[in-house]
Amino acid sequence: MYTEKVMDHFTNPRNVGEIENPDGVGQVGNPVCGDIMRLYIKVDDGIIKDVKFKTFGCGAAIATSSMVTELVKGKTLDEALKISNAAVAEALDGLPPQKMHCSNLAADALHAAIKDYQARQQKAS
Repeated sequence: MYTEKVMDHFTNPRNVGEIENPDGVGQVGNPVCGDIMRLYIKVDDGIIKDVKFKTFGCGAAIATSSMVTELVKGKTLDEALKISNAAVAEALDGLPPQKMHCSNLAADALHAAIKDYQARQQKAS
């Protein structure tokens, strides 16, 4: 049912936790399945230098959260905004059709964190 990459990111998730004083935070959830993701970013000179997540949900939700942190670290904000739900699923060598919504959550949490960062920057200036 799940690919080896999904199982690896589920059993050995990368970048779990919180960032103290994050530059941006994105939280999304799916009320149907109960998955909740919170993603924290640290940005330096327009580049995502650190990213961490906390996810309450199924194995696919944890795996997609882990994978999105791997995909985004070191990327510019513009590059990170181009990461789609399909890109997250593809990086995991696919997800079962009934779990594709989890990749939506991971990409949505990332985009929400970036929007939060941008809003904080506008407020500060």
